[in-house]
Amino acid sequence: MEAPAAPRNPAESSGPSEPSVAGVTTEITVNSPEQMRELGRRLAKLLRAGDLVMLTGELGAGKTTMTRGLGEGLGVRGAVTSPTFVIARVHPPLGGGPPLVHVDAYRLGGGLDEMEDLDLDVSLSDSVIVVEWGEGKVEELAEDRLHVLIHRAVGDTTDEVRHVTLTGVGERWATVGLGALSA
Repeated sequence: MEAPAAPRNPAESSGPSEPSVAGVTTEITVNSPEQMRELGRRLAKLLRAGDLVMLTGELGAGKTTMTRGLGEGLGVRGAVTSPTFVIARVHPPLGGGPPLVHVDAYRLGGGLDEMEDLDLDVSLSDSVIVVEWGEGKVEELAEDRLHVLIHRAVGDTTDEVRHVTLTGVGERWATVGLGALSA
């Protein structure tokens, strides 16, 4: 993986698909699905109960692959697979860590009203909640959250290179060293 770009303020960015939030941003280039999974394992070391992680990217970008790595890094039970048809899966911890709640909001058209049916706010304080396709739907769950934007590299002939932008929002993420994820 390449070294991250210097932290920047995403409000200064002109990218239309980037989250319009203020926070510290780190960018990482991932060259394979295994590196995406490894990035998830390293990110898991920074997560704690109460964290909300929002994954954004086109179909096949690597959102579920990253979440598999998060599950491995958190040491949770069960195979992490896309919860597209069940909407949400809870993976209990094998040890003393928090459970992982993996949500796929792709089929949910509404905002927080539809998400409230999943009772994510009840799980948030005790769990790490990862929401694929959550942008515009779950931001109200937590003032502190991590946005992960995954882009396929333009011109990549292998279709494996991804540019991952991690933006920590809120006080919780102001002091977390996201740049360490590239090491």
